[in-house]
Amino acid sequence: MDKNSKIYIAGHRGLVGSAIVKNLEAKGYTNLVYKTHKELDLTSQNKVERFFESEKPEYVILAAAKVGGIVANNTYRADFIYENLQIQNNVIHNAYKSGVEKLLFLGSTCIYPKEAPQPMPEDCLLTSPLEYTNEPYAIAKIAGIKMCEAYNLQYGTNFISVMPTNLYGPNDNFDLEKSHVLPALIKKIHCAKLLNEKKYDEVLKDLNVNSLDEAKAYLKDFGVDENQVEIWGSGNPRREFLYSEDMADACVFLLENRDFTDTFSKDSKEVINTHINIGTGVDISIKELSLLIQKIVGFKGEFTFNTEKPDGTMVKLTDPSKLHSLGWKHKVELEDGIKTMYNWYLSSK
Repeated sequence: MDKNSKIYIAGHRGLVGSAIVKNLEAKGYTNLVYKTHKELDLTSQNKVERFFESEKPEYVILAAAKVGGIVANNTYRADFIYENLQIQNNVIHNAYKSGVEKLLFLGSTCIYPKEAPQPMPEDCLLTSPLEYTNEPYAIAKIAGIKMCEAYNLQYGTNFISVMPTNLYGPNDNFDLEKSHVLPALIKKIHCAKLLNEKKYDEVLKDLNVNSLDEAKAYLKDFGVDENQVEIWGSGNPRREFLYSEDMADACVFLLENRDFTDTFSKDSKEVINTHINIGTGVDISIKELSLLIQKIVGFKGEFTFNTEKPDGTMVKLTDPSKLHSLGWKHKVELEDGIKTMYNWYLSSK
């Protein structure tokens, strides 16, 4: 990629896309193209087709997706499969039609089976059933991987799929109903700290509500008060977390240095599982994570673990050895990343 190559980043405002834009700009890329959802609805076939015809990007980063945590995935099952399939079909197909030199498709490690071996290698894809709660989203992402592989094999395109582990960082979603576990814990523990220290004006500002009673009632629904924070499940499940700016660096590294033909063995009779895990290969229990965030935030209260709520998969850890063999390894360790993210959260209020 030249520094003036025309690069379209779909989903530039989200956690993933914003980190990739920041990384590209820091590396001196100047011809970046992005559109808000209002400017370009990626679920519209006609609008996406017209965009590619007029803009003619040379490189495409497909980071746009409908995403959310367990509650959102399980509640809006139709929305998650429909919107993600539409976005992928439109962008990938039009990237092929317009002659894009390289496309990077971002998925998620939820593509792997519920009972996948740990750590999870790329070749365990489609070997057994998925986790039920996010099955529609996972099916859409698997379709995206297979679409990239199929277009590469049939049309000679250069489309690469990457599957980041759980991400966190600046521009994350802190909505307690829809966010993932790490940003949700930061918000809950931060709000509990504010209540404990009787900083009520800051609580109202954080939650964007008008009265303290309203704020306390809202937080109570999520198990938060001035003395304690409730955690769903036993706290024993282990999860892996990757700082979003590390993920972005891996994506740009692959765009600059690797091609689809680097993602599988030349001796393979079947070209499958060409996607690449992006992770650290290191995990932490939810209880340990809660205590780490408590230390960083400075909350003096306690945690309770609601064992009536499901734990989900007990261990979920990627095997990043394929990415390591391609020449990239993560740099930001979890405690440093959470400190940076919490400072960003505070400065955004």
